[in-house]
Parts: sequence; structure tokens; C-alpha cells
Amino acid sequence: MSTVAVLFARQDSIYKTLPDCDVYDIDRDARTFPGGMPVVAHPPCRLWAKLRQFAKAADPVAERQLAVDAVGHVRQLGGVLEHPAESTLWAHMGLPLPGRSPDAFGGWTAQIRQCDWGHKAEKLTWLYIVGVHPDDLPGMPPRGEPTGVIKPQRGVPRTLPIVTKAEREHTPPDLARWLVELARRCTTEKRKAA
Repeated sequence: MSTVAVLFARQDSIYKTLPDCDVYDIDRDARTFPGGMPVVAHPPCRLWAKLRQFAKAADPVAERQLAVDAVGHVRQLGGVLEHPAESTLWAHMGLPLPGRSPDAFGGWTAQIRQCDWGHKAEKLTWLYIVGVHPDDLPGMPPRGEPTGVIKPQRGVPRTLPIVTKAEREHTPPDLARWLVELARRCTTEKRKAA
């Protein structure tokens, strides 16, 4: 089984319990990742997301650069980058929108619902994937139903509870395993040549 690097994981990440995952959290610092293996990247998204105008970061330029660097790792080494649907990172980096043709790196974008993997909220998510064809993805889970919401939406009756910040941020265990398996299937010309 090949090792996969997980970049920008939480300190209490599920990835730390999975076999053959080289996990970089805030203490280990993903900026020190030397390369050499496919990646699952979860770069900070608050400055790229829909509600970015409310986000506060000590150094916004440096924090935004982490996502740019993560795109570079995925393009060079293969793997997957996860961000909220409609992340402005896609326009900034010229990443293809879901359903569009692959970019010059062979990268393409899939939209998933994290509730299909057990997240409490629907949590629409974009995955930028390099090194695996859509037909070669790991098996998809059955459709799930959300039991919570990230935030109330104007004009929509609130029948589901709001999820906590920790619940929002944690990757569901089944999704983490799926993303690692996806990254293991990725190959790129640069990795083959190494």
C-alpha cells in the first residue's frame, strides 16, 4: 500500500488513525512537505469561501498562499484538493469547474455532498483531482440525507439544527478513507519519471 501525504489536517484529524498516511497538521507545517507522494490537501478555505468577507486571518496573504501551494502539490504529485463548493480558489488558479474538461495538468473537478459520507450537513464540496480518470474513482457511497445545516438560509424554514464549528470542520471518517484511496490511485508523469 502506498503512502499518501495529508496536508493541512486538523490536529485531531481522523487521518492520523489511517494506515500509510503521512499527516501534516499545524504543528508539522505542510510548508515543510518534501514531496514524493500523492496528496490529499485540505488547505484553509475561510478566505476563499462564500463568507470570506467575515473571515479574519493573522496574515491573509500567507494563508491564501497555502491553498495556492496545495494546488501546486496536487498538480505535480497527483491527488486531490478539497474546498467548499464555489471556492474562489478555482477562478484564482484557473481550475476547471465541475463538469468541464480537464485543465492542462489533467486536473478536473468533482462536486460531492459530504452528507453522503456521514457529515451532518449537506456540505457541498469541490474536489480538484489530478492523476485519476473519473471512471477510476473509488466506489461512491449511497445518497445520504443531512441531519443538520451549516447556517440557516433566508427564506428556508429551519427544521434541522445548526452543526457546531468542530462538526463543520471534521472530515467524515468514510470520506477521509475515500479521499486517501483516491489519492493512492493517482499517477502523474512527473511522479512516474522520479
